Amino acid sequence: MKLWDKGYNVDKKIEEFTIGLDNVLDINLAPYDVLGTMAHITMLETINLLTKDELNVLLAELKNIYKQAEEGKFVIEEGIEDVHSQVELMLTRKLGDIGKKVHSGRSRNDQVLLDLKLFARAEVEKIAIKVQKLFAELQRKSEQYKDVLIPGYTHLQVAMPSSFGLWFGAYAESLCDDMVMLNAAWEVSNQNPLGAAAGYGSSFPLNRTLTTKLLGFADLNYNVVYAQMGRGKTERIIGFALASLGETIGRLAMDACLYNSQNFGFVHLPKTMTTGSSIMPHKKNPDVFELIRAHCNKIQGVPNTIRLITGNLPSGYFRDMQIIKEVFVPVFAEMNDILDITAYAIENMEVERDVMNDPKYKLAFSVEEVNRLASEGVPFRDAYKQVGMAIERGEFDFHGELHHTHEGSIGNLCNDKIAEKMQRVVDRFSFEQVHAAINNLLK
Repeated sequence: MKLWDKGYNVDKKIEEFTIGLDNVLDINLAPYDVLGTMAHITMLETINLLTKDELNVLLAELKNIYKQAEEGKFVIEEGIEDVHSQVELMLTRKLGDIGKKVHSGRSRNDQVLLDLKLFARAEVEKIAIKVQKLFAELQRKSEQYKDVLIPGYTHLQVAMPSSFGLWFGAYAESLCDDMVMLNAAWEVSNQNPLGAAAGYGSSFPLNRTLTTKLLGFADLNYNVVYAQMGRGKTERIIGFALASLGETIGRLAMDACLYNSQNFGFVHLPKTMTTGSSIMPHKKNPDVFELIRAHCNKIQGVPNTIRLITGNLPSGYFRDMQIIKEVFVPVFAEMNDILDITAYAIENMEVERDVMNDPKYKLAFSVEEVNRLASEGVPFRDAYKQVGMAIERGEFDFHGELHHTHEGSIGNLCNDKIAEKMQRVVDRFSFEQVHAAINNLLK
């Protein structure tokens, strides 16, 4: 079945190529296609394109289909082009000609736009929740080990004293900015394209404000041409948000791989969380962090891949956009797995408490000595030179205490302020409004 069937058969090779992976990937969109149809037909009844009795019958059957989708029992049958065709076929089989009325005022173009926005909105919420979990774990570790020093590096050379509190806390605060980008992605996906039809609206007197309210969207994509142009742009913006998360977590994974090596020895994973070598019996490899790093690098390529698909397209719909699904739909499961396993690995990570006792890190305290002299009245440049010359003579030593008290330093991590920063971003999401609307639609 094809929604555009006009009574002739399409060349089989062309049909298989043009359908591509739609009938596989569209399973992920099934519950959202049903929700969109429910909102659309509720609106159609208000403009007299459906009777009240027809609406009630259709809604009841759509709720059954939604339940199938939620329980993993929804299938796209052999020969059915996509999720939209499958849902309409199921309605028509059960209800006859009434099922054929649900497409009035719609195109597959705005159906897939809507499905993808509803899907993305739900997936962004899942990601946001898991980011908060990882954030909380990083903050917990930061507080737990705030007094345990490690060397900080510039140019991979020992630079100044750092701490596990700073290290874990840095990645926690980085997630705050990633969450800002995720919130922007949420805002873009939380706008209703339904009613744009094929990208030029409809001569039916559609009530797009009503479908916006029914689906819990914060706003409309008002201009119907722009609504269609949003295909690809929405996915790319979300891709940038996920890529930002990937950059943070990938960098954390790189640090973990480095710090886990024998040359550093700052952190360790329990042996049950490492893998071995088929030839070297001593090996306990941090494969989990290596794979996290690789997945994160892969995700950072997603927005660019989408841009390359859509970058030279004029306004209007083109079938090129179908390929975006193959990049976009699977990325959420991959990002969810990364967040889960990263939080688990950080939770179980063990730290070495005596790192700075090693003499090779003694020079990390050179700036502390410069600052001590400067605080006693020695001009900073002279103090710098004195300490530098002592280092050159092999006479430098440091037996003082660290006095880092300003905001965000070793002695004043400001983890409470960073937690407040994260909460402010989280509060910008309108998850409750969306849940209330969808629950009301399904009642």
